[in-house]
Amino acid sequence: MALTAIHKTILGIDLGTQSVKVMVYCPDRLEILAEKTHPFEIISKPDGTMEQLAEWWISGIKETIAAIDPKIKKSIVAIGVSGQQHGFVPLDEAGNVLYPVKLWCDTSTSEECLEIMEAMGGERECINITGNSIAVGYTASKILWLKKFQPEAYQKMATILLPHDYINYYLTGKRTMECGDASGTGLLDIKNRCWSKEALKALDPDRDLMPCLPPLIKADDLNGTIKADIAVQLGLNPDVVVSAGGGDNMMAAIGTGNIEPGKLTASLGTSGTLFAFHDQPAIDLKGELAAFCSSSGGWLPLLCTMNCTVATEQMRDLLEVDLQEMEKLASFIPLGADGVITIPFFNGERTPALPKAKASIFGLSPQNTTNAHLIRSTMEAGIFNLKAGLDAFKRCGMEFNEITLTGGGSKSALWRQICANILNLPVRILNQQENAAFGAILQAFWAYRKHKGNPITLKQIIKDHISEEKAKHCAPDKESVVQYEKIYQDYQSFVKLITLHYGKL
Repeated sequence: MALTAIHKTILGIDLGTQSVKVMVYCPDRLEILAEKTHPFEIISKPDGTMEQLAEWWISGIKETIAAIDPKIKKSIVAIGVSGQQHGFVPLDEAGNVLYPVKLWCDTSTSEECLEIMEAMGGERECINITGNSIAVGYTASKILWLKKFQPEAYQKMATILLPHDYINYYLTGKRTMECGDASGTGLLDIKNRCWSKEALKALDPDRDLMPCLPPLIKADDLNGTIKADIAVQLGLNPDVVVSAGGGDNMMAAIGTGNIEPGKLTASLGTSGTLFAFHDQPAIDLKGELAAFCSSSGGWLPLLCTMNCTVATEQMRDLLEVDLQEMEKLASFIPLGADGVITIPFFNGERTPALPKAKASIFGLSPQNTTNAHLIRSTMEAGIFNLKAGLDAFKRCGMEFNEITLTGGGSKSALWRQICANILNLPVRILNQQENAAFGAILQAFWAYRKHKGNPITLKQIIKDHISEEKAKHCAPDKESVVQYEKIYQDYQSFVKLITLHYGKL
């Protein structure tokens, strides 16, 4: 069936770490009409610096949208933006970006995390005030870093934005945030959904930073209408509206239907992430679980590791094999990789908090030092780290009967089965795998319907537009679960061992 003027479509933009993806979806036809991707580079330095230029993002968005059929572009009525969390985009009054964007995976500001928490009375008091500690990678520490090392830029700073907020700003000229993504700044009181004066004062006792923080809007609100000049540049209608959008984890929660208690989602992307909807704040006094707000009206407790597909990609590049060959090689090796255990902390680590850590491989012998063993061990390592996070959810009273996998790692049949066996949960796979982009689309559709005076619940939208790919579901194997539990204990022993070294740095 050809696209007609009657059909209205939604554009989703997912600003990731490694690329930007755009997707056009027609709700009436339940069909994705276009998908385009543009890759990004990362500026990395030995001190843990990980940065990108905001102008790269805009160029990538322009290129991907330019590649979409003009007829399809003219059918777009709303845009939803998903973005990598925690990145710090400082703007001056005129809207110019003052410094390269420090990303979520930047560990160069770990000392600043400690400084802010100490000024708040320690980690426990920080959690009492905002609901969260200031974890490595959170935005607050990046702001303090700018103050200390780029004072001229800091003095010019008029607005603090996150990556998805900056794309919204580019599209509409409006500077806003929503509570889901704002939770990852470390400056939001997640219980009361407002900015924390105590956290801001701890960050800078001499400057009132409240005017630099944009107003918080609701998840089903609009950020605004596209600017006329941007609409012309992108080939879009001038009345296209832009929704609140959100962080990639919040959008992936919507894109996987995780908007009710009892559901668990794991994103096997650059980072490894576990999250679950909760109808009340889920505050972990140990600070391992991020007590975030959701972008669907509730809360989204989340645990993030900084190394998941990063680890397998490092191994792929080292061994010079493609992804299909990697999976084939690993499938020949028994679970546990014959004793090879990888600690995959290539980017340092947030969970556990070891920002200075490096990757390590244990248990090598002449018999198991093969490409296949190293690959198998690396695949298992990313899931072992997520398993450690399940305990934090249980401490907050949450239990799960299944897990939905998303992200690049979920496309691997072997990795899906490894996940089911290590986590001891049935694995669920959805037909739509670009869940952050699709979640942004569904949230934008929700906001658009409200804007047009024809509201619909997000629950109904999810029921109508999300479907399962049941052929890819898998269940845990009982014998493998028992074996992996023993290997997991060895994995944790090695984590404790390297903590003795890297925890001092």
